[in-house]
Amino acid sequence: MNFAAESHVDRSLLNSAPFGRSNIEGVRVLLEVASQYGIDKFLQVSTDEVYGSLGADEPAFSEDSPLNPSSPYAASKAAADLMVRAYNRTYGLPTLITRCGNNYGPYQFPKKCLPLFITNALDDQPLPLYGDGRQIRDWIHAEDHVRAVLYVLEQGLPGEVYNISADGEKTNQFMAEWILDILGKPYQLLRHVADRPGHDRRYALNSSKLRSLGWQPSISLEQGLSSTVDWYQRQRAWWKPIKSSEYRKYYSAIYGQRLRSET
Repeated sequence: MNFAAESHVDRSLLNSAPFGRSNIEGVRVLLEVASQYGIDKFLQVSTDEVYGSLGADEPAFSEDSPLNPSSPYAASKAAADLMVRAYNRTYGLPTLITRCGNNYGPYQFPKKCLPLFITNALDDQPLPLYGDGRQIRDWIHAEDHVRAVLYVLEQGLPGEVYNISADGEKTNQFMAEWILDILGKPYQLLRHVADRPGHDRRYALNSSKLRSLGWQPSISLEQGLSSTVDWYQRQRAWWKPIKSSEYRKYYSAIYGQRLRSET
């Protein structure tokens, strides 16, 4: 099961080279070794970003939707998916691919969207929203995601792709305001910043193929977000050091100029 990847779209915009090395060549190396040693199953954990952007009224992506990535990160994951399919068809390697939406939950690195919003709100710092904040993402708790991945490993058919979704479509602004409501913080902390290049407007996944095998999500967005906010409130000793030193430099490079340009 390959969960490993260079991640975060903004990092790929700053430098795409590590994404090609890890997400494409790294996967090829794993596939080659798996083929040589007769691995029984090879499961590649992918992302909904390989499909590109959806319009507001378009149906959710199915596993047969064309790959149309917008960022270097998404392109590297799409290339890895194609390599996985090639090793299945050419060499007979029993492969599986899962594609999931935005994860959230405890221990998520604070550069990601929701932990960034939560920890900034806890420190009364601005919550940076790209553009108009109306980009829609499909949210799922990390525990539901990993249960789905295990389910696909055990029940999925080799050569197939399975979308994973808890039907949690919400705008980024809605999620930011929800976090502020939970913490009793003012909406004045919301800060619209310049949008990033090639920013996809909407992601949504149709997971009926996986659900037909018997999988269902078990954590509602209401329950999951509330427990996640509570976790970050209680775990300052974990995330505070991460948001200092080197992370502060990264955060400033990504968001600082955008925040300054909008104030």
